[in-house]
Amino acid sequence: MTPSVWCAVIVAALLLTFAFPTRADVAVPQLTGRVVDQTGTLSSSDIATLSQKLRDFENRKGSQIAVLIVATTQPETIEQFSIRVAEAWKIGRKKVDDGAILVVAKNDRHLRIEVGYGLEGVLTDVTSRRIIDEAITPKFRSGDFAAGISAGVDRMMRVIDGEPLPSPSRSVNFAHNLDDLAPVFAVALFASIGVGGFFRAVLGRLLGSLVTGGIIAAVTWLILGSAALAAAVGILGFIVGFIADLFSAITPGTGRSRGGAWSSGSSGGWSSGSSSSDSGGFSGGGGSFGGGGASGSW
Repeated sequence: MTPSVWCAVIVAALLLTFAFPTRADVAVPQLTGRVVDQTGTLSSSDIATLSQKLRDFENRKGSQIAVLIVATTQPETIEQFSIRVAEAWKIGRKKVDDGAILVVAKNDRHLRIEVGYGLEGVLTDVTSRRIIDEAITPKFRSGDFAAGISAGVDRMMRVIDGEPLPSPSRSVNFAHNLDDLAPVFAVALFASIGVGGFFRAVLGRLLGSLVTGGIIAAVTWLILGSAALAAAVGILGFIVGFIADLFSAITPGTGRSRGGAWSSGSSGGWSSGSSSSDSGGFSGGGGSFGGGGASGSW
């Protein structure tokens, strides 16, 4: 081509660039909970129910599942966007890589199940596609997104349940979720001061405090299944009850009010923490993804 033709081509390309500027990639949303809905599609009760289901599954199995709903992934494909989300959120346990993310691009009418390395043997591409086609998209087509996501998550959990994975570490799970710990400590403090007063009156300060701590530890172990946590809470119950009773003996005129202040202070402080949202303690466990999974549309 002649120089004049080359100049015309360059000018045309520049004009097209300015007329149709390149769109930036959609930013990866912050991981604020097990369910992140940027479109307002799900109600607050839908999110709470789904989050609780995913929390219970993680506590029981160890695997993490997250749900993300965005308006669009354009100009990227949903596959490109989903892997960026997976790399940023790191759902699943480190070195176990047992995480999965259900990504829905509502306006694009596309969705994808992104699967961590550790689940690729059970939540295969074929299985993921069947979950999308059989459980999710039929409900999406009727406009029931909450039911579709819930059905898809249920199928994902059933499939993952069939995979032999390391048992969940309760200490790690509860450290990441203060919602599970706060009520335990609140009840322990209340019991050690209030209910424990009966045993201390009957058995004496030392023996009564020991019995109270033992009962608190046993109940904690039955509920949470963690011997270490049960022992810690039981010791805490013994110490708090013994000290509270000691103060009551030293200052009989004000012992009751002191006990009341301990109870209301501990209960009020912890209850405010336990009422926080799922976002307060949830984070990815360091899992890795390699692009396994499947996509679909409706």
